[in-house]
Amino acid sequence: MEEIIRYFPTLSRRQQEQLEAFGPKLLEWNTRINLISRKDTEAFYTRHVLHSLAIGLACQFDAGSRVLDVGCGGGFPGIPLAILFPETHFTLVDSIGKKIMVVNDLIAALDIQNAEGLNKRAEQVPGDFDYVVSRAVTRMNTFIPWIWDKIRPGQAGSLPNGILYLKGGDLSEELAETGHPYRLFDIGTWFGDEFFATKRIVYIKKG
Repeated sequence: MEEIIRYFPTLSRRQQEQLEAFGPKLLEWNTRINLISRKDTEAFYTRHVLHSLAIGLACQFDAGSRVLDVGCGGGFPGIPLAILFPETHFTLVDSIGKKIMVVNDLIAALDIQNAEGLNKRAEQVPGDFDYVVSRAVTRMNTFIPWIWDKIRPGQAGSLPNGILYLKGGDLSEELAETGHPYRLFDIGTWFGDEFFATKRIVYIKKG
C-alpha cells in the first residue's frame, strides 16, 4: 500500500481503505480458489493492484463512462480501477462461475458501488461500452473479435474509446497479426519495480 500511495497520492481515505482491505480479502479467498499464483501473494500490491492501476495512468476515465473488464479472474484490473474511478461504471466478466462469485463477494465487502460481476463470455454481455480492459487473457487477434462490436465510438476519457490491454514481453509479431494501429505504454517508465520492466499497456482505438 505504501507503494500505491506513493504513485497515487491523490487517493481519498476511503479509496485507501478499500485497497487496504482488498488484499487480505482476496488472499483469504485464494486459499480456497486459485485466483492468483501463490508465489505472487507477498507481492500482491505490486504485481496485481499497481499493475492494474497503470491503466489509470494511460487513460483517465470520465464520470459516467462504461468499462468492460474481460476475463477478470480475481478482479483484475477491474476492481482496482473501480476504486480509482468511483464515478465510472465497471462490468467484470469471466466464464468461470466460481471466480465471479468471488468478484461479487469482494465488490460487496469493499462497498464498491460502481461495479458488477457477470458470469458470461465476453460475446454474451449485453450493452455497449466506452472502453474494454483486460490482462493477458489471450492473443490480441483472438481477443479483438470478441469485443470489438461492444465498443462504441467516441471519447469518454483522456483517450478515444477503445481497448486497454495489459501485456508483457515482445509484442511486435502478435500486434502485427491484428491489422489494427496501436500504441504502447511502457509501465516501467512510471513504476520503478523491476517487475514492470517488460510490462506494457496496448491501446487500440475504436475507429
